[in-house]
Amino acid sequence: MIEIHVVRRDNSHLYTEELEQYFRARYQIYVCERGWMDLDRPDGREIDQFDTPEASHLLALDNGRVVGGHRFNPSIGPTLLNEVFPQLSLLPLARSPDVYETTRLWVAKEQRGRYAHPSVESLLLAGTMEFALALKLRHIRVIFETWWLSRFQSIGWKLHPLGVPQDINGLNCVAVLKDVSEAIWMETCIKRSVAGPVLIWNGTARPSYRLPELLPAVA
Repeated sequence: MIEIHVVRRDNSHLYTEELEQYFRARYQIYVCERGWMDLDRPDGREIDQFDTPEASHLLALDNGRVVGGHRFNPSIGPTLLNEVFPQLSLLPLARSPDVYETTRLWVAKEQRGRYAHPSVESLLLAGTMEFALALKLRHIRVIFETWWLSRFQSIGWKLHPLGVPQDINGLNCVAVLKDVSEAIWMETCIKRSVAGPVLIWNGTARPSYRLPELLPAVA
């Protein structure tokens, strides 16, 4: 059974092996598969300046094996959009405690393209919205390839492009602001066959939040 674990500063010591897998998997995807050689490191891990103690990570675990992940950075600190790609936004970038930026969403190769049961991608997307609701965020910022636009819209996400698409390392990318709401979380779960809340807050303070009941048909 695949579980989505929240890993932050105060519980990272419980996930030493899993974080090692996570960073090595990111290296395989972003350096080896995509050829982003600016991220190359001799230790075979993909870690950049935004993997700070303030970053939070969602790890998809399948019996201890990391099969997907995602990173959150608060917009009040350094982020990829603030520091590296500000040209992707035609608007001033907000630095607010209720806006986080997400990057490095990935799924293990053998898990890609699966949409039932639910899939790793589905659990991570539902977990992303759940995490945002838990932290009482208003928006999520993200940079992604433009083909993601239709995928997110198909599950009910409300997207606000911050600028026009631009080429980044041979990929057509766009910066987007995503709305956060319980209604969007519910639609994500329904469209992607996720039965309810998915996040596991092991060893870290779980924010006080309660999500609405889903229709029995979702399960």
